[in-house]
Amino acid sequence: MGKAYPAVSDEYLYAVEKAKRKLRALIAEKNCAPLMVRLAWHAAGTFDVKSKTGGPFGTIKNPEELAHGANAGLYIAVNLLEPIKEQFPVLSYADFYQLAGVVAVEVTGGPEIPFHPGRQDKTESPEEGRLPDATKGPSHLRDVFGHMGLGDKEIVALSGAHTLGRCHKDRSGFEGAWTENPLRFDNSYFTELVAGEREGLIQLPSDKALIEDPKFRPFVELYAKDEDAFFCDYAEAHMQLSELGFAEA
Repeated sequence: MGKAYPAVSDEYLYAVEKAKRKLRALIAEKNCAPLMVRLAWHAAGTFDVKSKTGGPFGTIKNPEELAHGANAGLYIAVNLLEPIKEQFPVLSYADFYQLAGVVAVEVTGGPEIPFHPGRQDKTESPEEGRLPDATKGPSHLRDVFGHMGLGDKEIVALSGAHTLGRCHKDRSGFEGAWTENPLRFDNSYFTELVAGEREGLIQLPSDKALIEDPKFRPFVELYAKDEDAFFCDYAEAHMQLSELGFAEA
């Protein structure tokens, strides 16, 4: 049996569709797809299955949450999105930020991700320290994603979103892109992992953990060989991430 999603009005659904079009235009104009995926991911990834706190409920716009070390630079995404959000007051920030992530994946050639509206905004931000640390290995990844209720397949699939974007020294302490085309969503993150390090591209300790861990590695090898398999698993994992703490199973 699937999730039971809250009902939203026809007006709300119309606003979602219109906001999608505005988001596509913004992302194309600003080449900001990686930033939007990161915003959506970091908004949702704070969810804790035990306490039912954190998650994709719009709190990432709070100054105290934007000030978390893992969120360095995300104020840029919040500021870019605000003029569009102002056009759709009926939409929650919770839905809007997750919609931006979904659109960003799609417009860069990635899979279509199911989007279910109805998230309610919350006011209280989670404490700092719930997002992955790029300097750490497999046990850390399993611990962080385990708190979200996600497993090995989801960890590897979601890591594949690093096919978009690059590291910035002033935000993460690292510099460089994971792939040759950081504005195209494909399986090249995994092909680069399997191929090994090469000049001009970055592999973080958390990336190398995926190829070194015997349970993660089979997913890496599958996704490197089969982009369709990656897209299928990524779409499912992204939807799960974007719905942490949302709707009833």
